Amino acid sequence: MNGRASWGRWLAWALLLAMLAITLGPLWLVAKTALEHPQALLAHAADALPAEPTLLNFRRVLGLVSADDSMAVGGSGAEVNFLRALGNSVLFTVLVVLLQTGNSAMAAYAFARLQFPGKQLMFAAVVGSMMLPGVVLFIPNFILIKQLGWLNSMAGMVAPFALISGFSIFFLRQFFLSLPRDLEEAALLDGATPFCIFRRVVLPLSITPLATVAMLSGIAAWNEFFWPFIVAPGEDSQVLPVALQHFKSQTPQGQPDWTGLMAAATLTLLPTLLLLVAFGRRVVESVQYSGGK
Repeated sequence: MNGRASWGRWLAWALLLAMLAITLGPLWLVAKTALEHPQALLAHAADALPAEPTLLNFRRVLGLVSADDSMAVGGSGAEVNFLRALGNSVLFTVLVVLLQTGNSAMAAYAFARLQFPGKQLMFAAVVGSMMLPGVVLFIPNFILIKQLGWLNSMAGMVAPFALISGFSIFFLRQFFLSLPRDLEEAALLDGATPFCIFRRVVLPLSITPLATVAMLSGIAAWNEFFWPFIVAPGEDSQVLPVALQHFKSQTPQGQPDWTGLMAAATLTLLPTLLLLVAFGRRVVESVQYSGGK
């Protein structure tokens, strides 16, 4: 039995390492390409490490190198206003996180504590919305945004994500149901309104699940590509994923600037990776806790 257990343990570790390599392999390829000199990329494409490590690609992406100098060292001459796209992505993500988390928290508390006609049916519709493919809503949302005159604007990008999220409502409702009613009933006896109880009693006790929802919605908004690409493709409104696509499509010399593209992708990935490293365990624990209720 000990031998079988040992072999099973080794097999489990081997599978885990294989899955880890499959997951981290593309990330390492992105970082390695970003650190490679443009003129050495094709000659050393199969190497595990950069043959000529350099930060030149990051300087080019950040606009610290002119287009002529970029082409002189092997770049394609493509340009992207990375800082402007970064600012648009930060603003888009912050607005989505604040509006979606706040609105979802209020809806979740209503489903958890308040009584009103059609409550169960409405909650079933919210849960059912999680099974609806997002692409189904693109055309009606686009028509609505166009009629409102919000194309190529931050309002047009944020609007479909501003109200509620089915997962966020379900997740927060499960947590609110686990909170003791004694504090809320005491506040109700003191004359507090339901909104006052929600704001002064429930929210301070729900920092961890709210932070979890905010981080998950923030990561999704940061990586959102299709909707901003359709609604706001203009350079003034481009978020980072759309700017990367625009950068890739600029091919004056017939091929994409892979080193510059990977440098921009690396800079784009850093906030998400830092959030996952800092708060990944808390997110998993919070999801497990609320999911069991």
